Amino acid sequence: MTGYTLRAATTADIDAFSRVIRGAFFVTAEPDPSDSIRTVLDPARYTLAELDGQIVGTAGIFTRDLAVPGAVIPAAHVTGVSVAATHTRKGLLRRMMTSQLSTAPEAIAVLWASEGRIYQRFGYGLATQNVTVRADRRELTVRGDAGVGTGTLRAAVPAEVRKELSQVYDRVLPDQPGWSSRDDAWWAHLTHDPEDRREGFTATRAVLYENADGVVDGYTRYRVRNEWDDNGPKGEVNVVELVAATPDAAAALWRFLLGVDLTRTVVKGLSSPDEPLFHLVEEPRRLGGKIGDGLWVRIVDLPRALTARRYAAPVDVVLEVTDTLLPANAGRWRLRVGAGGALVNCAPTAAPADLTCDVTDLGAAYLGGTKLGALAATGRVQEHRPGAVAAASTAFGWHVTPTSIEIF
Repeated sequence: MTGYTLRAATTADIDAFSRVIRGAFFVTAEPDPSDSIRTVLDPARYTLAELDGQIVGTAGIFTRDLAVPGAVIPAAHVTGVSVAATHTRKGLLRRMMTSQLSTAPEAIAVLWASEGRIYQRFGYGLATQNVTVRADRRELTVRGDAGVGTGTLRAAVPAEVRKELSQVYDRVLPDQPGWSSRDDAWWAHLTHDPEDRREGFTATRAVLYENADGVVDGYTRYRVRNEWDDNGPKGEVNVVELVAATPDAAAALWRFLLGVDLTRTVVKGLSSPDEPLFHLVEEPRRLGGKIGDGLWVRIVDLPRALTARRYAAPVDVVLEVTDTLLPANAGRWRLRVGAGGALVNCAPTAAPADLTCDVTDLGAAYLGGTKLGALAATGRVQEHRPGAVAAASTAFGWHVTPTSIEIF
């Protein structure tokens, strides 16, 4: 580590640290000053590793809120973690991650992992699963009359209806653990659609669902790739996202996407294991769902994080937690939750432990998707009082399966 130093980035560093990130992820193009990502990043939240004045490592944070069970709270959205190939295996990643977590003001941090094995070393737990649907639309119909005749669909250009999109999104966000807040800058970034990023697809299109009162209750953003063979059209509909505040909106939008002419396949990534589509169609097997990892969560400030969310059931449990990276989280904590999942208190205690776990396991369970009971079955969570795992697992659960519909 001799000669390496860490510092916060400045605006003048954006091109240089972008080259390090692009190099690590094998992006050949040079940094683009017109790239809309620059409008949402805060250089001061990037930790840079330098050697002799040259930037050789980065670890950034987007400042955003995250929906968690029963609340929306600030969360460090970790991004752009990379080390130049000629400077790996020198401890730079650990040094940057430790610095980043030690100074983050948020109670939790979240990220999408290039490789899960990397971030578990720093206390991140797998908190959501990501389902990719690759459906043969010719074999699929929406059941019965769901979403028929209860509203109307309106086509639009996404950038021209950002207000309507954001209003629906903000209605749905609080009830969707794992979703991230979007201010005007984020909406401008997400609807920016340069032609050189389309990868053979059309420009992104929007369809809005309006109820009988003219209120927009849902929308989808999608794009289409035109393809033909000797047997005719075989285009693909790529669903960027579908957000619905009502069941009618969800059914009507899916009915539309599964009926786009001259296409054969509908693809949607970033779906939940509880994706309503699995229960809307008559033959869910034809959806071809494939499960992968989604958001990884890191508890940064344990008592603040555990008191920020609500719980599915009352519980009184003593957790003995290990955390080698952030020692302030380690020790015994008594978590007490009253009726209705509120009245939360989490404080240090000398009482005997009911459960022992690592901070990684609490991160995995934090959004209510990964069960402490499942972790106990692998030996990662140890029970010292009979019934403690069942009680804690129930309390940490949630009625909505967490997911994230956006990679950052």
